[in-house]
Amino acid sequence: MKKLFLFFAFAFLSNTASAQTTWKVDPMHSFASFNIKHMGISFVEGRFDKMDGTVTTTGNALNNAKFDFMIDVNSINTNVEMRDNHLKSADFFEAEKFPAMKFVSTSIKKGKGNSYILTGNLTIKDVTKKVSVPVTYGGIAKNQQGKEVLGFQTNFIINRLDYNIKYDPTGGAVAKYVDIKLFVELVK
Repeated sequence: MKKLFLFFAFAFLSNTASAQTTWKVDPMHSFASFNIKHMGISFVEGRFDKMDGTVTTTGNALNNAKFDFMIDVNSINTNVEMRDNHLKSADFFEAEKFPAMKFVSTSIKKGKGNSYILTGNLTIKDVTKKVSVPVTYGGIAKNQQGKEVLGFQTNFIINRLDYNIKYDPTGGAVAKYVDIKLFVELVK
């Protein structure tokens, strides 16, 4: 009887320890921004106002976490309507044909402290490429409503030409490299 009790106790603890938790993007506390060199002398900054996604974790860290994110291309905002419309056109994102950018993780590796390297597939327009990006894990806390929230941020650079964003391929007026920052808060 004692062995049977220990078996059930061990099975329960094993299931509890490996239980997965899904976290959903809180759009009020998450954003994606970018900046890109313009005319070789200054920078244009912008953001995407609509992001959705989930992170699935086991435990209170990002070890073995699964990331699945989508950014609405039509939500691009540089505070200049004419430029935003141009960025949505076939010269850049072709938002009508490709309305979302997507990222799906394939692995995550723990670094020092709260740092990780997140690897996955980034899809922009009709191109999917493997990328590895640094992630700083902010941890888990309770928000004003008493709900558990998880936070992280990342900052990385991509070459827009790799994703068929071919306007000005010389990079003279619009640089080839785009600096991307994401600050994400997710609710359990």
